[in-house]
Parts: sequence; structure tokens; C-alpha cells
Amino acid sequence: LKAHGRFGLDRALAPAIKYAEGGFPVAARVAWDWRHYVGKLKADPGAAKHYLFNGAPPREGDVIRFPALAATLKAIAAKGARAFYEGEIAADMVATVAAAGSFLTAADFAAHRGEAVTPISTNYRGLDLLEIPPNAQGLTALAMFNILENFDLAALDPVGPERFHLVLEAARLAFALRDSHVAEPSFMRVKVPDLLDKGFAKKLASHIDMDKRSKLPGAPTPGTDTVYLTVVDRDRMAVSFINTLYSHFGSGICTEKTGILLTNRGACFTLEAGHPNEFGADKRPLHTIIPALAMKNGRCDMSFGVMGADYQPMGHVQIVNNMVDYGMDVQQAIDCPRFFFEGEQTVVETGTPAATVAGLEARGHDVVFALTPWGGAQTIKIDWDRGVLVAGSDPRKDGCALGY
Repeated sequence: LKAHGRFGLDRALAPAIKYAEGGFPVAARVAWDWRHYVGKLKADPGAAKHYLFNGAPPREGDVIRFPALAATLKAIAAKGARAFYEGEIAADMVATVAAAGSFLTAADFAAHRGEAVTPISTNYRGLDLLEIPPNAQGLTALAMFNILENFDLAALDPVGPERFHLVLEAARLAFALRDSHVAEPSFMRVKVPDLLDKGFAKKLASHIDMDKRSKLPGAPTPGTDTVYLTVVDRDRMAVSFINTLYSHFGSGICTEKTGILLTNRGACFTLEAGHPNEFGADKRPLHTIIPALAMKNGRCDMSFGVMGADYQPMGHVQIVNNMVDYGMDVQQAIDCPRFFFEGEQTVVETGTPAATVAGLEARGHDVVFALTPWGGAQTIKIDWDRGVLVAGSDPRKDGCALGY
């Protein structure tokens, strides 16, 4: 807000305070998700107090309120962002995690500062894709674009087995790259420009066999409690924003006084000795959340993101492929059937053509159908020539595309 905004934190937080205090109705998808995690919430006194209602999850259409969170947000609005990291709110978080055996102290909270970072980027068929640098996983999406640039995707059926197979193999290579190298930047052994070198990507692409699934390294199993949103204002300032607790309801631990659910991002560390992402003091883990922007001719062409933990880079690539290689509009690009992998299994969404599933199996993929949809995307494309914004929102979630 200080660098780019027009008003203060008090005004920016006013709508969140209004809904936390006055209540809001629970949407269908949120209610569906919530009821699966009652056991996790009941296991923690703070979580049970603030996120269950008479011991039960809310139903679709129930109006729910978060008075403790409203008071927390009011304090931050009145005293500024440091009120979260110092004073009563921070003390409540420190006491809560200390009771669970955490090493975090009040000094750790007080010393924390966010960073303004320079995005990393690559060019894919004339479009400059911008991603968050390490310790986030944006490099994974850019590596995939660099690999796929060596293939003629436009010649492949967008929902056919050849396209699914190719992108899956590129993803497996890019995620192996991520899992080997991405960490707190000062601990990384290979520089980002070297990992995004086009010549290196060409060598990676040579490992892909279009007729069969190759023996490549696996990747972690996704889990998600993430929200993505994007806004473009009248001056064409684009905001691509993502926020997360990582797993559903994060760690499942909630502060009893202030109502703050605590993240479990530490799960993204590894305990492998000597690995750049090894758990340790004064380090941030590999981070999966990656808002994105696409630039063309020096201007923002598109602001977009896809929820879904480890799936996010795959989601970025699929949406851009759908638009750049197949000419889909933003909503078509979002709606198109998705696919990913969990360990050695290939996981496809319901709605994937039977012939595509058969074609993947013929190439050695162990195909299963996803129990829930992959990710959730929001996209705004800026049409500079006609002076309009074109937006799409994922039917897999409760979001919407809205002009106002």
C-alpha cells in the first residue's frame, strides 16, 4: 500500500473486518471441504473454538462470524502491520506454538521482515512469463515452458493423449529440478539463470520419449488450503496475489485469543542431510505458492494464478498452453480437463476423454481419476487495443469473474 496504493491499511482491511464481525454465508464448495476436517479441528482447542460451531462444521448457506479475528484485524488496522509481529497478537501466537513444542520466540516474530523481490522470467513463444523466485517454486513452471518450447504443441489435440503425455513428462523433469535445487536462495548450489538456461532445457527435452513414460524422478504429493485472486484497476495496475495455510486448515493449530490459524509450511523442508532445502535455523522452506504475470511488448498482458500446492506450476503451464498454443479464451483455458501426477501415478480429472486415458495407459502411465478437481484458477487478460478486461474464474472453486 505504501509503494503502490492510494489509501491506508485501515481502509484495506475494513471489508474483512465487516465480514468477520457481521458474518457471511458459507458457499457450497467451502462447506463441502470443511466437513472433511472436523477431526483435525476438534484436536486443537483453539481450532475447535473458532472454526467449529456447536462442535460442527457450517453447512452451505449458514451465516458464520469470526469475532476474535475481527478484533485481531481491527488492532492491525489501527496500529499497523507491526501489530501482528509484536505485542499481544504475537505473544498469543508464540504461547500457542510453544505449548506444542515449537522453537519460535517473540524475538523471531519481531525480527521478521517481508521482502520485495525481483521476479524471474522466461519467454514462451513471444510471451514473457514472470514468476516469484526461490525459495518459491516459480522456477518449476518456467523450466516446463523452456522444455515444452522444443515441441509443437499446437499440432497435438488439446485433450488428446499425446499432449497429456508430453506435458506430464515435462512436468516430471521440472519437478525433479525443483526438488533437487530450490531452497532458501543463499543455500542454493546452482544459480537460477543456469537452471533456466534454454540450452539446458533442450537437453532435458531430449529425455522425453513421445511413445512411452520414461523412468524419471518422482515428486511430492499435493495438499492445499490456498486462495488466489487477481485484480486489474482502471489504470491497468495488475495485482496477482496468493495466500495460503498450505494443508487444509494449515497445521490445525489455532490461537485461542486471537483466532489465527497457523500454517504448516515447515512441511516443505526436507530432513535429507546436506540438501539445500534441509531444515535449519534462519531458513525458509521451498514454498509452493506462486502468483504469476505475463508480459508482452513491455506491458502486462495477463495476471493469473492457480491454487493447488505442488500443482500450481502445472496449472500455470496448462493455462498458458491452452491460450497460446490452442487459441482458447481465458474461461476455456481454465475449464479444460486437468492432469498431474502423484508419485508414480498419473491423475486425471473426471471429464478426460476415455481415448486419452487409454492412450496414456498404452504409454506406460498408471492412470487414476482425481477424487477432487485439480487446483482453482483466476485470470484477467488485458486487451489494450480495445480498452477492455477479459476475466475467467474456475468453476472448481467458489470464485467469480467480476467487473465493477
